[in-house]
Amino acid sequence: MTIAANNGTYPNLEGVTITQGGKLVFETYLHGLRKGGLHDTRSALKSVTALLIGIAIDKGFIKNVHQKVYPFFPEYKPYGNWTSLKDSMTIEHLLEMKSGFDCEEWDGSKDCEDDMENTQDWIKFCLDLPLKNKPGTKWDYTSINAMLLGGILAHASHRSVSEFADQYLFKPLGITQYRWTKDPLGHETTAGSFYISPGDMNKIGQVVLNDGVYNGKRIVSGQWVKKMTESCIKIEDFSNVRFSRNKTAIPQPTYYGYAWYTEAIKTDQWKYTVVFASGNGGQYIMVIRDLDLVVTFTGNSYNSAKSKLPFDILVKYILPHFTKK
Repeated sequence: MTIAANNGTYPNLEGVTITQGGKLVFETYLHGLRKGGLHDTRSALKSVTALLIGIAIDKGFIKNVHQKVYPFFPEYKPYGNWTSLKDSMTIEHLLEMKSGFDCEEWDGSKDCEDDMENTQDWIKFCLDLPLKNKPGTKWDYTSINAMLLGGILAHASHRSVSEFADQYLFKPLGITQYRWTKDPLGHETTAGSFYISPGDMNKIGQVVLNDGVYNGKRIVSGQWVKKMTESCIKIEDFSNVRFSRNKTAIPQPTYYGYAWYTEAIKTDQWKYTVVFASGNGGQYIMVIRDLDLVVTFTGNSYNSAKSKLPFDILVKYILPHFTKK
């Protein structure tokens, strides 16, 4: 795998870590990234945000995923583009990308994130957006949903997102080096542009692998991890393996849960389910329960189909190795 990455087959691959049973079995850093170096996780952060919401529910800061969104933000009244349909929007709708906002990043038809980043208050921008659909009815991928989850987390816990994450997730995992991106008012983005090392990304994957436990310490409930990673929403006409152009695996559909994806990796010889976080450019936290594996990738294939090449690497080099063992 390393030879292939160095000879130009995977020119934009920058980091790979593999742990089995919590023990590091392989790591490599390429094209300028060094061990411990921070890398933009892009939308893989959305999956971390879902973990934080689960922790907030466990701790009693949030009652459940059926709480309505807008009552968390009374200081922003009157909201722009108001419709009574906004009253029905829940935390679960945000987690499942079913908020109904008139935004869609998946096919690039209406990316609201760029406009958000040009404003002073990213929370206000999100709340004021018009709806296109009734909340809960249609899957439309947008970073707006994850940004509002961060706002809910901060309002419910009466502390900043970074303080909450540091106390309840990062410190228990021994993660000390990271960098948040904030709006001009200081709201941390919980949708992307969060910098962390590939090794620390792997620790987050281990929490998912072990049903909410890391090194014997309960981080989040196993019930939440199960619900968060359920493959409940089929993404129509999409397969990461197909876009990776791997010739061995038989493309299977991709599913979405609470900001975590699921896809079966299937060949004529074996089949494994991969639960994963995904970010633009090739940022992945992959969990393969059947092999007790967590695999992370970082890369710089931004806005390119090459961002799916880690699935080709997984099929060619990683899964066969552990299958044979």
